[in-house]
Amino acid sequence: MEEFILIFRHEDGKKVASPEQIEVWMKQTMDWIGGIAAQNKFVGGNGLVFDDSRVVHHNSIVTNGPFGEIKETIGGYVIVKADSVEEAVAFAKGSPVLQGEGNTVEVRKFAKRDGVH
Repeated sequence: MEEFILIFRHEDGKKVASPEQIEVWMKQTMDWIGGIAAQNKFVGGNGLVFDDSRVVHHNSIVTNGPFGEIKETIGGYVIVKADSVEEAVAFAKGSPVLQGEGNTVEVRKFAKRDGVH
């Protein structure tokens, strides 16, 4: 079994949902995660704050970030265990994030960890 990260991308992270919409979305998200956890395949995850972030560049320049003029933001992630990328994609397809027009869930397999960090 491998570990995969499901990265939630929001087309425009500056759009603010109503408190009622956020409450519904959080309930749906917790139910979705609960379904994965019931299969013993949930590893962890977290949401990310859209504001007060920075990008550190290779030449030690720090910019407000993460994307400057690009609207798309990363809203959070979940790490799951799956037997294949297809199974991880099936988990991703159930994400409530996909209810937002233009939102996506990126599925990526973690590199093998052979004791090297």
